[in-house]
Amino acid sequence: MRLLALSLENYRNIASARLVPGPELTVICGNNGQGKTNLLEAVWLLTGGKSFRGGKDAELVRRGAPYAALEARTLAGSGKENEVRLTVGAAGEARTGRYAVWNGTPPKRASSLAGSFPAVVFDPGHLSLVKGPPDGRRRFLDAALCQLYPGYLAIYRRYVRILQQKNSLLRRSPARPERPLREKLDLLEVLNEELVPCGEEIQARRREYLGLLAPMAVENYRALSRGAEQLGIGYEAQFEPGGLAGLLAARRDEELRAGQSLCGPHREDLAFRLDGQPARSFASQGQQRSVVLSLKMAEADASARITGERPVLLLDDVLSELDEGRRAYLLTRMRERQTFVTSCDDAALLHTDGVICRMEGGVLTTL
Repeated sequence: MRLLALSLENYRNIASARLVPGPELTVICGNNGQGKTNLLEAVWLLTGGKSFRGGKDAELVRRGAPYAALEARTLAGSGKENEVRLTVGAAGEARTGRYAVWNGTPPKRASSLAGSFPAVVFDPGHLSLVKGPPDGRRRFLDAALCQLYPGYLAIYRRYVRILQQKNSLLRRSPARPERPLREKLDLLEVLNEELVPCGEEIQARRREYLGLLAPMAVENYRALSRGAEQLGIGYEAQFEPGGLAGLLAARRDEELRAGQSLCGPHREDLAFRLDGQPARSFASQGQQRSVVLSLKMAEADASARITGERPVLLLDDVLSELDEGRRAYLLTRMRERQTFVTSCDDAALLHTDGVICRMEGGVLTTL
């Protein structure tokens, strides 16, 4: 997959811009707050209309403008060119929300673009994957699986819906009369029976994906650190395959006392170790960045292996806190696929092969 051209109008602080990226590396240089990440975010919107920063519609539209518009030409691995126009309507306008036109078809919700432009993004917020809470690591796995396997999203949503019903049943509230114990136990048994197949499927998919992803990430880290450190990745499961029903039965009384669900894939975690030590406790800032970069490059390679389409790589402020050796390796890997990278450090990138741009005050120029 490649982005051939992108035009922006009234997007965040960018009044108007046109980008013709290189086939491999495209660098967007500039000081902080000039709009580099905004441009990267606009490319990411082509994956399904969502911001990797969680931006709301009003935040994406330039102040005072009625809407923001993105027009792009993409090239699929099959050689087919596609045209897409994505608009974001400001509050109070005739059409609010995000809509996309794909190759001239009638407008649809921007979410309809999902799967048409595969991409992987790294931004500094992803460093929480190493030292942050488990829910961020679960989201990383589940988001990747939702892109790769259309059926996974339906299973995941069903699991969440049943889990919410179960927690509502278990939760005690002074504003709500307590159900008779027998009725509560009967309902709990029904909900657990419905949870089991979804929970087993979610864990099985996560294990299968990690079986492909982890060796790639480990090798990426070995090369990135030039063999100085070894990364280990493990799935911290609460149950073995086929064991969720037994676990739910064994912990039923404990869940009743706690007033919430205590077991299932929503309580599992992904563990990173560096030279056998927990990365969450011992990894430096540079090591955290190296772990996440290794994961993201592995995510891109796994996606290419599963779908046959090599995704675009979007790297925001990726070179900070990396030593020269790690920077050199990363720049080499960037040449293997279309990659967009932002940087405040012009010197680190000005002599690389590729398209070099500068963003200043929302104005994009090619050097």
